[in-house]
Amino acid sequence: MSFISSSIGRKVAMSLSALFLISFLLLHVAINLLSVVSAEMYNEASHFMGTNPIVQFVMQPILILGVLFHFIMGFVLEFQNKSARPVKYEMKNDQGNSSWLSRNMIYSGLVILAFLGLHFYDFWLPEIQYKYIEFQAPDEHRYFAELVHKFENPTRVGFYAVSFILLMMHLLHGFQSAFQSLGVNNKFTPGIKKTAWAFSVVVPLAFVFIALFHHFNH
Repeated sequence: MSFISSSIGRKVAMSLSALFLISFLLLHVAINLLSVVSAEMYNEASHFMGTNPIVQFVMQPILILGVLFHFIMGFVLEFQNKSARPVKYEMKNDQGNSSWLSRNMIYSGLVILAFLGLHFYDFWLPEIQYKYIEFQAPDEHRYFAELVHKFENPTRVGFYAVSFILLMMHLLHGFQSAFQSLGVNNKFTPGIKKTAWAFSVVVPLAFVFIALFHHFNH
């Protein structure tokens, strides 16, 4: 039996993909927070990320594949878990043996997936059109204005905010669960849990703050 086809292998693969996406979130929020501090700094960082060949042709495809892999594996594990236990047993024992967050990871994940679709539509597809379909000359000053324009719509801002709150709930269980699936259970576990909790709360709320800041200040 191959590693990925085993139950343990799937959980480990899911955890590794989760940690990979978490590292991307940290980079993403750091760049986006620059838009609150300085339009020029945000434009410079975005221009670098948007024109660097390693970022564009190596890291970006890996990121997209990582997102797809994580969500597909999540659906596979959810189906596997539901198929492995009788309905009656599940109804009687799930609430006592697991948290609300762990029981509803699939639903928060679906909303996050919908949000990613909107995010790709808002930022990634226009970038592809700008560079590879219209072949427009690079403009390092356009990124901040484009970001602010997207957050003028209150409906979009509201959906972003709700999605990031659900991302926070998703991370509160998923971050710690990823380390548990990798067998990390030692003297560093309390510190890992505190770090995971802080990251899971601070990073999504930072994204919410960015959206609200640009909506109300421009």
